[in-house]
Amino acid sequence: MKTKADKIFVNLPVKDLKKSLAFFAELGFDFNAQFSDDNAACMVVSEKIYVMLLVEEYFQSFTKKEIPDTTKSSEVLIALSADSKEQVDEIVNKALTAEEKP
Repeated sequence: MKTKADKIFVNLPVKDLKKSLAFFAELGFDFNAQFSDDNAACMVVSEKIYVMLLVEEYFQSFTKKEIPDTTKSSEVLIALSADSKEQVDEIVNKALTAEEKP
């Protein structure tokens, strides 16, 4: 029997949940309030793909491994599809603008 998953949940640690929510909202992502609270936010990427943004302390409760310092190493690489180069440029520009906000 082959393993088959109907949905994908990517779990990412974040230092500041409110700032992370604001950043991804600027990019146009929605969040599922049913799976969000003070420790986590469920970002909807598609009908079957979700990113769980977890406050570092909460993320740490799921693993004994150290959370990497992303200023020194890569934590994860994720690629999203887009319909055109123009759409990619638009998303990148939104990300750069959102990153500059306090």
